[in-house]
Amino acid sequence: MFAPRDSDEYLLDSERRVIRVRLHWACLAWDIFEAIALLAVAVMISYLLPPSMWLLQNILWYAALFVVLRFTYLVLSWWVERIVVTDKRVMMTTGIITTKVLMMPITKVTDLTYKRTLAGRLLGYGTMVVESAGQIQALNNIDYLPKAEQVYDAISELVFGNKEEQAARFSMIRAQRLARRKPMVG
Repeated sequence: MFAPRDSDEYLLDSERRVIRVRLHWACLAWDIFEAIALLAVAVMISYLLPPSMWLLQNILWYAALFVVLRFTYLVLSWWVERIVVTDKRVMMTTGIITTKVLMMPITKVTDLTYKRTLAGRLLGYGTMVVESAGQIQALNNIDYLPKAEQVYDAISELVFGNKEEQAARFSMIRAQRLARRKPMVG
């Protein structure tokens, strides 16, 4: 009831999920560094303060608790954020308390740009810029995309590939899905 919905719950029965990923953990790198540094500073200051300054130490440890809670919230936000590519749309779900669903139809995609920095090559992420017909969409720039080559290839195939082959492949997948749902007779 209070947990965010799974991104697959937003898919239609007529859609075929091609890719579902969450952003690469590297998007949390600065937050990890920041939390560790602030906690180290809190421990250092606490160690240097005399015992007579107990009020300042209490305030310091409440601040450290706030840093830990903030980091936990950021990690949970990263964990529930998903990018889903289907044969009909590109979708991103975000949010723990308030869920936000960003969506762009595949038919609106006119251009894809794929970038990869040196850090992205080393850690396995990239940036994809999805452009549409003269409009800035909600999913215009997707940073820290893991398996960026696979996502790029999948979207390119959906946008620019052979539509008849995709339809035939999808009808076989749909038939298999329907066959699994039917109860056994006899």
